Amino acid sequence: MRNSFLLVILSAFVFLSADCAEKSIAQTSPVEKVSQKDISKYSTAIFASGCFWCVEAVFESVEGVAEAVSGYAGGDANDANYKAVSAGITDHAEAVEVYYDPSVISYETLLMVFFDSHNATTLNRQGPDAGRQYRSAIFYKDETELAAAKKYISQLSYKDEVTTEIAPLVRFFPAEAYHQNYERNNPNQPYVRSVSVPRLKAFQAKHPALLKKKEH
Repeated sequence: MRNSFLLVILSAFVFLSADCAEKSIAQTSPVEKVSQKDISKYSTAIFASGCFWCVEAVFESVEGVAEAVSGYAGGDANDANYKAVSAGITDHAEAVEVYYDPSVISYETLLMVFFDSHNATTLNRQGPDAGRQYRSAIFYKDETELAAAKKYISQLSYKDEVTTEIAPLVRFFPAEAYHQNYERNNPNQPYVRSVSVPRLKAFQAKHPALLKKKEH
């Protein structure tokens, strides 16, 4: 599991600074928490497909995506944080909020990115990470997104094996500041090197035409 990779590297940092970081984050807006860009003009979409470090990196490599914010969605609790979600006591999934320009990339293409960057047939598991918090899920905001998700799945050759949950978005909670852009900021972290980077590279090799020019 990913937590085992983090035990030595992050435990001390989290113990000493989590309370302070969370208090600081709570005083800012979701946009201010994770980005210096003006991303308020973009459309958003919410996806979950395992470790949010991996998912964030994949979507941020795609042309038309301005930002991807790691966070939590789909739970039945009124709040979410890494400790509670990891323990499975809120039923949230690690998810990403994708800010995208619909004049450049469509929601249907985001669905392609989603399905072609993870294994949608493994229930509550992605690679070494297991549990409901790592489930495959699409959190739709309206009937248009719901219809698009259902249509996309119906056209997959493995549609009968898909375990992806399709659920209405109730609320998205941005994750703690240290989770944002984690793969980019921690390239030598063991989990990043052994899981996140290979997952990103596999997607990039599959869809080079979708990548931002700087990613080629």
